[in-house]
Amino acid sequence: MAKAGPRKKLPKELAVINADNCTGCESCLEVCPVDCIFKVQQYDQFHNLQSWCEIDIERCVGCEVCVHIPGKKSNPYDLKVCPWDAIEMVPTEEVAQVVAQIGGPPEYVEKNWERLVNTAQHLAELKAAAG
Repeated sequence: MAKAGPRKKLPKELAVINADNCTGCESCLEVCPVDCIFKVQQYDQFHNLQSWCEIDIERCVGCEVCVHIPGKKSNPYDLKVCPWDAIEMVPTEEVAQVVAQIGGPPEYVEKNWERLVNTAQHLAELKAAAG
């Protein structure tokens, strides 16, 4: 659940997980500072089969910690969190379209359209209105 009240500021970008690339290893879940990542289990009877992680974009602050470990600016190595590059940072204005395309199997996205895509569209509209 997102915290009550309006955000002070919408992030320029939000994290989106490509469900096709995600294995559900939970690496991103472990490092998220705002606890906005959770695991989706498609089949209850088959533990870890067809599972992936999903980001509650309403809570995402765009910090990018789920994408790479922040390091010193002098360190040339980018330590990635997701070994399968399943997470991408998407401009807030484009997040609804991206979530609709890669947020999960089509039947899952359709079933959860209100929570996934409509929420993303609302954030995109707020960002566009804020300029």
